[in-house]
Amino acid sequence: MTATPRHVPVVVVGGGQAGLSVSYHLKQRGIAHLIFEKETAAHTWATQRWDTFCLVTPNWQCDLPGHPYDGPDPDGFMKKDEIVAYLAAFVAKVAPPIREGVAVTRVTRRADGLFDVATSEGDCIANEIVVASGGYHSPIIPRMAERLPGSVVQIHSNQYRNPAQLPEGEVLVVGSGQSGAQIAEDLHLAGRRVHLAVGDAPRCARFYRGRDVVTWLADMGYYEKTVEDHPLRDGVRDNTNHYVTGRDGGRDIDLRRFATEGMRLYGVLEDYRQGSLHFRDNLKRSLDGADRTYNGINAAIDQHIAEMGIAAPAQAPYTPVWEPGEPVTRLALEGSGITSVVWCIGFTPDFRWLDASVFNGAGQPKHKRGITNEDGVSFIGLPWLNTWGSGRFGAVGRDADYLVQVIQKRLGAERPALKFAV
Repeated sequence: MTATPRHVPVVVVGGGQAGLSVSYHLKQRGIAHLIFEKETAAHTWATQRWDTFCLVTPNWQCDLPGHPYDGPDPDGFMKKDEIVAYLAAFVAKVAPPIREGVAVTRVTRRADGLFDVATSEGDCIANEIVVASGGYHSPIIPRMAERLPGSVVQIHSNQYRNPAQLPEGEVLVVGSGQSGAQIAEDLHLAGRRVHLAVGDAPRCARFYRGRDVVTWLADMGYYEKTVEDHPLRDGVRDNTNHYVTGRDGGRDIDLRRFATEGMRLYGVLEDYRQGSLHFRDNLKRSLDGADRTYNGINAAIDQHIAEMGIAAPAQAPYTPVWEPGEPVTRLALEGSGITSVVWCIGFTPDFRWLDASVFNGAGQPKHKRGITNEDGVSFIGLPWLNTWGSGRFGAVGRDADYLVQVIQKRLGAERPALKFAV
C-alpha cells in the first residue's frame, strides 16, 4: 500500500533570510509550516561571496524580524564573517522547522486545489507555497566563453574568493555592476593588472555633505517608495544596482581613478573570435552615464538639504579625473597578458520546478507585493518585491509580515494553529 503523503499547511522553498523571515512570522501566528532548503540555511553568504565581501548598506539597515543589528558599529558595514554570524544568530532565534539538504523538485496543483510537493526526500501536500529561493539561480556565462583557449581560467563571480585563486597574469573582469566593480577593485588593490569590460551600471557616492548617502536617502523617504510609486513602475525591478563599496569603512568606486592607476577599461564585451576580444564602443557613454546618476543623486540631496534648512558642509559635483582616449574595440588575447576571466554579468532565474501560470516571458514571476494571481502561490526576497529593501535585510521582514497576513486569511484566521508531524 502506498503511504499517504503528509500534509503541511505552508511549504516555504528556500532557507535564506527571506524564507527564515516568513518562518518567523508564521511561528508568531501559530501557523504550521516547513522550510525546504537544498543546502543549509542562509548558506549563500558563506559559500558564494569573496573573502573581502562586505555590505554596501550601513549596518543600521539590517533589521530582520526580531533581530535588528545591535553591534557596536551601526554606521559601519558588516564583513563576510560578521554577516554569516548575524544570520546564524537569526537562525538560532527563529528555530525554524527546516529540512536542510532537501531540494524541491516539483510543485503541481491538485484537483482539490492543494499542491503536490515532490522533494528529494519524499512527497507532501500543501495549502500554500511560498517561493523564497530568490531570483539568482543560474550564473550567466555567455557562449563565447566556450571559444576561449583552455589555457585561460574562467570563473563566475559566485566562485571568486580572492586574487590568489587565479593564476599569475592579468585578469579580465566582465561586467561593472556591484560584483564586477568590487571584484575589479579587490584584484586592483592586490596589485593585479585588471582589464574591465564596463557595462551600463550606475554609481553613487558613499558619503556626501557629511553623511552616508544611504542615510540621506532614508531621510528623504526613498526606501519607503513602493514599486507603484516609482516612475518606472515594474521596470525598476530590471534596474542594475549602483556600484559603491563599504570596504575599509566605505568609499566611492571610481573607475576613472582606477584607470589613472593602470586599470584598463573597455566597453561591453561582445564577442571572442579569431583570437581577439571584441568590445562595444560605449565606454565613454557608460562612464558619463554613471557620473550623471552619481551627481543626480547628490543634487536631489542638495535640494532636500535646502528645503529642510539643514546645516551641512558644501560639496562640489564630481568632475571626471580621467577620460578615455581612442576607443579600443578589439584586443588580441595572445600577447595581452590575460590568463583568467571573471564573469560578473549576473544570473537568470530558474523556477522550472514550479508548475504554475505566474511567470512572464522572461521567466520572472508576476505579482503584487509577492502575491500572484494563482491562489496559494507567493514569492518573497526578490528585488523590489515591494520596495528597494525587499531583497535586502532592511525590508524583507516587513514583506514577510504582509505575506503571512495574506496566508493567514486564506487558511482561516479564526482556526486554531494547524498541527502536523515533521
